[in-house]
Amino acid sequence: MRRFGAAVAALLMAVVLVPPSAQAAEDIAHALKRVPGLTVVSEGAAPAGFRFFKLTFTQPADHRRPGAGSFEQRLTLLHRDVKAPMVMYTSGYNVSENPNRSEPTQLVDGNQLSMEYRYFTPSRPEPADWSRQLTIWQAATDQHRVAAAFKGLYGARWLATGGSKGGMTAVYFRRFYPADVDGTIAYVAPNDVIDGLDVYDRFLSTVGDDPACREALRANQRESLKRREELGALASAEAEAKGYTFDIVGSQDKAMEIAIVDSYFTFWQYQTQADCASVPGPSASTAEIFAFYVEVESLNTYADQELAGYVPYYYQAAVQLGAPQSYERHLRDLLRYPGTNVPATFVPSSVALPRFDPVAMPDVDFWVRTRGSELLFVNGENDPWGAEPFHLGWGTRDSYFYTVPGGNHGAKISQLPAADAAGATATIRRWADVDSVTTHQLPTLDSNPLLETRPRL
Repeated sequence: MRRFGAAVAALLMAVVLVPPSAQAAEDIAHALKRVPGLTVVSEGAAPAGFRFFKLTFTQPADHRRPGAGSFEQRLTLLHRDVKAPMVMYTSGYNVSENPNRSEPTQLVDGNQLSMEYRYFTPSRPEPADWSRQLTIWQAATDQHRVAAAFKGLYGARWLATGGSKGGMTAVYFRRFYPADVDGTIAYVAPNDVIDGLDVYDRFLSTVGDDPACREALRANQRESLKRREELGALASAEAEAKGYTFDIVGSQDKAMEIAIVDSYFTFWQYQTQADCASVPGPSASTAEIFAFYVEVESLNTYADQELAGYVPYYYQAAVQLGAPQSYERHLRDLLRYPGTNVPATFVPSSVALPRFDPVAMPDVDFWVRTRGSELLFVNGENDPWGAEPFHLGWGTRDSYFYTVPGGNHGAKISQLPAADAAGATATIRRWADVDSVTTHQLPTLDSNPLLETRPRL
C-alpha cells in the first residue's frame, strides 16, 4: 500500500533582499512570544533576508470538547516581513525542521508558516482518542486556530498550499473555513470521492506512452514473485541488519509480497518514462532485481519501523480518505495474500478502526464543484494519484486545473508549459495581491523537491 509523497517545494538559494536590521529581528521574536498559545522553541539558520523559528502551538485535543485536554502542535515559521503575504504549508505528515520554501512561497516572495498534522508524533494528544480526534475536520480546525492566532501579526494576504496529502489537507481546510485564506494551491492531490468505485486499474493499464515499459514492469513483478525465496533471503538479511520486525503486517513474506505488488504503482508515482530502461529483464540476476526495488520500493517498506511514522495516514485512509484498489489482477495466480494491500493492514491491532465514513469525501467534492473559489490544482500526467483528481464544477469560481505533461508525483508549476506556468503564477500573485513588477528579482525555482521521505501519498 503506497503512502503519499510530500509536497513540491524548494530552498531559496539566492535572492536580492535588504537584510532586516537587528532591531527588526528582535521585534518579530518578541512579537511571536505575545501570540496566545504559541511557544518559541528556538531560532535557527535561514536564507538571507529571513528568520527561521521552531514553534509549538497549544491545540485542544478535541475541538468539539475544548476542555478535554490539549497537545502541543509543532510549527515552523520562515519570516521575511509582516507586510509580505503569508503561505500556510503542510505536508499532511510531520513538519520539516529545515527552512525550505514551497513553490507558492517563492512565487509571492512571502513568509511561510508550516504545520505538523495532528497525530504525527510528537504532535499527538495523550491519551489518544483516534476516532474522535483524528478527522479531516479536526485537522482543518487546527489550521483555522493557527491562522486566527497569527493574523494579528501578519495582515497581508494569506494562501494555503501542500502537496499530495498536504494538498488534500489544504483543500479540506478551505472547505471548512473558506474565508481563512485568499487562495489554495493543491499539488498532486487525489480525490477518492467514493471508495470502491475506482478508476486506478484503468489508469495504470494505459499509463505512459510505451506499452513495452508497462509490460516490462508487470513481467518483473511476476518474475519477482517466482523468485520469492531468493528475494526473501536478501530482504530478510537486510531486515535483520536493520533490526526490522513485521508484527503489524504479520510476516516479512507478506510485507515483501505487498511491496512487489505496489512497485508498479510506485514506479509511475516517482519515476519517469525515461526510467523504463532501468526495469530488470528476464535474464537479470536476483541481486539486480533486489537493487531495482531498493530504488523503487524497498521490499522492507512495510516493516514495523518503517510503518510507525505513517500509521495516522493509514488510519485516515481506512476511515475517511479512501485508497486506490490494489493493482494485482495480473498477479493473482502467484499471490499468497491477495486482497491484503489495503489501509487496514498497516494499522496496528491496538488502534481500533471505526466504520468507514462514506460522507466525508463526497462532502468535500460537492463543495469544490458547487462553492469552491480561488482553488488551483497541479497534477502530473503519469502520476497514478492523479487518476482520481479534484474536478472544478458549475459553481466553482476563479479556479484552475493544470497538468504537467509526463509529470509524476513531484509535479509543480515550474514544470508546466510556459503559457500555463505564466498563467498559474499570475493567478497566485493576484490572489496574494503582489504587484506584477517588484523592486527585486523573484527567485529562480530550482528542481530540489521537498521530499524528506518517500511515503505512499
